[in-house]
Amino acid sequence: MENNKKALRLKYKSLRKELSENDSETMSLAIANQLLKLPIWDKDYFHVFLPIAEHQEIDTQLILHLLSGRDKNIIISKSDFATREMIHYLLTDSTKIKKNEYNIPEPVDGIEVPSQKIDVIFVPLLAFDKQGHRVGYGKGFYDKFLSECRNETIKIGLSFFEAEESIADVHEADMQLDYCATPNTIYEF
Repeated sequence: MENNKKALRLKYKSLRKELSENDSETMSLAIANQLLKLPIWDKDYFHVFLPIAEHQEIDTQLILHLLSGRDKNIIISKSDFATREMIHYLLTDSTKIKKNEYNIPEPVDGIEVPSQKIDVIFVPLLAFDKQGHRVGYGKGFYDKFLSECRNETIKIGLSFFEAEESIADVHEADMQLDYCATPNTIYEF
């Protein structure tokens, strides 16, 4: 089987569909525990994606609990599909979350935070390789967002599955990860 993005997208979407709810909960918890080993807990601004339940994404509620328990500033985003831009908002007790037309839970509005201010980003992905390249859903939102951040912003992929050897069709615009956490491993790139 080819290791291009299209093939990997199909492979990992189907692997995710096979996970039971219990499996994905257990694996999400294991990933959250792995994150505790990373040298990120002195940082202030953490960007977290809210999972699309229909896509069996990693449940980031546990990560949100870890962050709020440490009094971190939590940033969540809203996607503009016309411009392929993400607008980032501070998550507060009064933040209203609503699903968009793609079932992505998003903040309705709130206090905007510039990309430059974010210290750590938890990045959703379908697959990744041993060089730190990732395969997302192919819309380019995260590559654009990551390219707007500071060089020292720490990019952490979250994956239910282990790394592929390599992804064949990596582009220059593809942003590399610094780490990727799976239920069993922390990869450092």
